[in-house]
Amino acid sequence: MNRLYEFLRRHPTGVDGFWAFVMLFTSFMAIALPPQSAYEGPEWGGLLASGLLAVVVMLRRRWPTRMLLLAIVTGLFQLAADVPPLPANFGFLVIIFTIASGPERRPSRLALLMSLTAPTVAALRWPEESDAESPANAVAGVVFLTIAFCLAWVLGDSLRTRRAYYAELEQRAHRLEQERETQARMAVAAERARIARELHDVVAHNVSVMVVQADGAAYVLDTAPEQTRTALRTISGTGRQALTEMRRLLGVLRSEDGSATAQDYVPQPGVEELADLVDQVRDAGLPVDFRIAGTPRPLPSGVELTAYRIVQEALTNSRKHGGPDVGATVTLEYGTDALTVLAEDDGRGAQRDLYEERGADGLGQGLIGMRERVGMVGGILLAGPRPGGGFRISATLPLAGTE
Repeated sequence: MNRLYEFLRRHPTGVDGFWAFVMLFTSFMAIALPPQSAYEGPEWGGLLASGLLAVVVMLRRRWPTRMLLLAIVTGLFQLAADVPPLPANFGFLVIIFTIASGPERRPSRLALLMSLTAPTVAALRWPEESDAESPANAVAGVVFLTIAFCLAWVLGDSLRTRRAYYAELEQRAHRLEQERETQARMAVAAERARIARELHDVVAHNVSVMVVQADGAAYVLDTAPEQTRTALRTISGTGRQALTEMRRLLGVLRSEDGSATAQDYVPQPGVEELADLVDQVRDAGLPVDFRIAGTPRPLPSGVELTAYRIVQEALTNSRKHGGPDVGATVTLEYGTDALTVLAEDDGRGAQRDLYEERGADGLGQGLIGMRERVGMVGGILLAGPRPGGGFRISATLPLAGTE
């Protein structure tokens, strides 16, 4: 049965052609019966009208509006040529149903008008002899035919409404799927941007420390072997730390093959690791004064990571752009509703466009990455030249509503 249904659904014109042949055959039989048959019109007119209505039924799905016009022309021909109703006139009901089920509303209104007027016009054009004796029967017959025509239109319009409803559901499901795909792409892009920021902070800070230590070790290699060994140990420790953090970040980019282990996802740094960061920077040759104001307390993980990365970025920039004999100050102030991070140096500083435009090579993150981080936690970032020389970065990170 399913195969038969699929075959019929794929060949609608063939199905309609079969029913058109049935209509044409029954009309031909009605016309070709002996003279005592009920048909009293011209045979040529009946055959022509039946053929036209058969064409209407067969091609109703391919050209519905044209077939409606052909049906109207056929009805007018029957009125003019005095061709009384035939079995083929059932095609009027079929074309009315087809037009009403279509998406176009103007042809549907024309079909409704045809449904309301055709039975009355036919009753007036071909009155029955019994109608003169019982007008009530004539009225009942007209009402019955009008209801039949209107019912065909109502059924078609209901089918149109149901199709439109299903189409809207499909479109809505398609839109939701597209929105999900868009959100997934946005999430992937955001994750890539986050990983890029993390990698920038890790690489820029740790590599710069390693470069400074390597230069110092090379300078005192022959005169101070102990200082050289200390520098090499610092380079080794910094490199291991950088590799650990990079392994954690790149782990999210691995395929889902189970190759990532729990060791690949170490905890992200927070304010408690700032002391180690400052010591590392001091060992690299940058004097840093680290201060804490207020009472320390547990902070949301997002705020802790943001504060750590801001200090890391600020100290890295101070070391890169501060010039000789630069000193830096880092202050964490615990407020009632916010954590304030202040990082400044007294060096010569760098032009603002080097921060805004991602560095001279266009590859750095600069203040853009800082603003993205601060914006993710709903904070405010102020950055610019410091009075008296140097550069200052101040970030206010709200604590309320970030748990």
